[in-house]
Amino acid sequence: MIAALLGLVAGLIIGSFIAALTWRWPQGRSIATGRSRCDHCDVVLAPRDLVPVISHLVLRGRCRHCRTPIARRHMAIEIAGAGVGALAMALHPDMAGVVGAAFGWLLLALVVLDMEQLWLPDALTLPLLVAGLVAGLWLQPAMPDRVIGAVAGFASLAVIAAGYKAATGRVGMGGGDPKLFGAIGAWLGWAALPLVLLLAALLGLALVARDRLAGRMVGRHSRVPLGALLAAAAWWLWLVSPALQWLP
Repeated sequence: MIAALLGLVAGLIIGSFIAALTWRWPQGRSIATGRSRCDHCDVVLAPRDLVPVISHLVLRGRCRHCRTPIARRHMAIEIAGAGVGALAMALHPDMAGVVGAAFGWLLLALVVLDMEQLWLPDALTLPLLVAGLVAGLWLQPAMPDRVIGAVAGFASLAVIAAGYKAATGRVGMGGGDPKLFGAIGAWLGWAALPLVLLLAALLGLALVARDRLAGRMVGRHSRVPLGALLAAAAWWLWLVSPALQWLP
């Protein structure tokens, strides 16, 4: 219980950072320097305005100074970060939980960037791959399975992307998707990759069904955030990995 609470608190803080990172980075704004400011009136925000989730609720979702509504994405990402930390530590109240929470937070940042910008930056996918291989030094699956998973994950989607472009003359998949799938293979091992793809496909179908029910047009050229779907499927699989005997 204590481990889950610590994971929740850490997740709120890290989720707040992820919300700022994914908002500022695509705009070319610094995420390491300068004080936090209101995106509308540019007033420097006080510490009391930056408490994850609580400040949003207290302020009723509006800037204290200009009363402009604050994007709900920030609170949603903070809650998601808290959920990742709490679930990881509740199910794995040891070092494996800490590692898994870090895996989930990196994936959360990639999910947000892919859903909002259709962008999977190398600055996140490549460290994620390296971290997955390093985790193999003390966690299951073993290092050979992780190395094969990294190579197979990248190669499989890269070949599909190249084949689609050769056959249609169009780019059907971003360059970040194969790298992310390779990183997922480094974390879960090669044997998990087909299941990750299956779950991602099911999630994609669910999103298409949702859009159809909402009256949105969906065609064969509609863009789908494949990376976000792969990331969500991968972390869920990591979460249930003890039942699949992937962790000791």
